Amino acid sequence: MPPAGATAPRALTIGNFDGVHLGHQAMLARVCTAAEQRGLVPTVMTFEPHPREFFAHTFDKPELAPARISGLRDKLAALAACGIQQVVVERFDARLAAMPPETFIERLLVAGLDVRWLLVGDDFRFGAKRTGDVQLLRAHGGFEVDSMDSITDRDGVRISSTDVRAALAAGDLERVADLLGRNYHMSGHVVHGLKLGRQLGFPTLNINVAPQITGLSGIFAVRVHGIGARPKAGVASLGVRPTVTNSGRVLLEVHLFDFTGDAYGKLARVEFLKKLREEAKFADLATLTAAIAQDVRQARAYFASGHPALSDLATSATDRI
Repeated sequence: MPPAGATAPRALTIGNFDGVHLGHQAMLARVCTAAEQRGLVPTVMTFEPHPREFFAHTFDKPELAPARISGLRDKLAALAACGIQQVVVERFDARLAAMPPETFIERLLVAGLDVRWLLVGDDFRFGAKRTGDVQLLRAHGGFEVDSMDSITDRDGVRISSTDVRAALAAGDLERVADLLGRNYHMSGHVVHGLKLGRQLGFPTLNINVAPQITGLSGIFAVRVHGIGARPKAGVASLGVRPTVTNSGRVLLEVHLFDFTGDAYGKLARVEFLKKLREEAKFADLATLTAAIAQDVRQARAYFASGHPALSDLATSATDRI
């Protein structure tokens, strides 16, 4: 396989790959196999922002923008874990939205990436007004084109990012893990906050996450990677903190059990294991403090019951992603 340089010929797949769920992983495995067989670089083309996000804001209907399953950092890490050597992030803007499909093929795939083999989903559409399809790729590409049917779960249900978003919104972390093939997580750098948790007796790590990731909210038992040599157990709040502020900004705060130290600036990955309750607005800080104490007791009980054993955290499958 040639090195993933700027001029290396590529085996490519195209898509948003939000969440990199099991359906995506099946496609990526085929790309890597085809690349190995043909001496090509396994490559993904994805888009930023999500096309639906772009059109939602273009037509002033932000409510139609899909909640992101993962930020770009986590997406790139998941793609690399699947064997993808190169990711091309195309800016999705008015220029790209209006580009004729033939121009997309000639400019981006042939001249830009020297694509020799391409894999797309059987319902793949591209170009202005989504007029490009698999048949057009085969007719105009000058490279091998393969298509792939949707991947289904054990009940025969198609696996999709829409399903993952629905499970996240419902707080069904077991279903999310079934669709992703791993526990759900998000990552971000630890930043300074209001220090309110410290005043209440429950110091927290404030983790900077992308504002578009809003599908999941509530209070959770979590384990955190990147703070020290081994993962650490804790309880997390993901939401808008209605008792403290009315800014509407989504924040991720984590109270780590039995932890002291300075974590500012570190890149933390928070793995969501169990939803404890919905986010709620309390009458005062005393009531909030009592609720946090109960959350901590519940999360500690969860870990004490062996879900999962803390001694096994460092060698978990999720830890390798």
